[in-house]
Amino acid sequence: MFLKERLWEKYHNPKDLAESICIEAAELLQLFQWINPKESKNFKNEQNKLRKISEELADVAIYCLSMANTLDIDLTTAILQKIELNKKKYPSEHYKGKAHLNT
Repeated sequence: MFLKERLWEKYHNPKDLAESICIEAAELLQLFQWINPKESKNFKNEQNKLRKISEELADVAIYCLSMANTLDIDLTTAILQKIELNKKKYPSEHYKGKAHLNT
């Protein structure tokens, strides 16, 4: 409905949506630029920053859902399949508590 009211469907092709996902993700990342992980955890107590994060995160999700719809991808199924692939790629017995294996 939102897209139809604005005649924006023509802009919702896979290439433009992929670009938009990256742009919005960069805007989300920019909110965390130059701070440390501890400071980022405090954002949930700062309503102004939390609102901005929420808006950018929503933008990313909207474009991801739009891409899934454009390409007829069942996102729930894709996510569940990816989790299964990740379980095989990163078995818990080897990666529990680690970001990578020490070789």
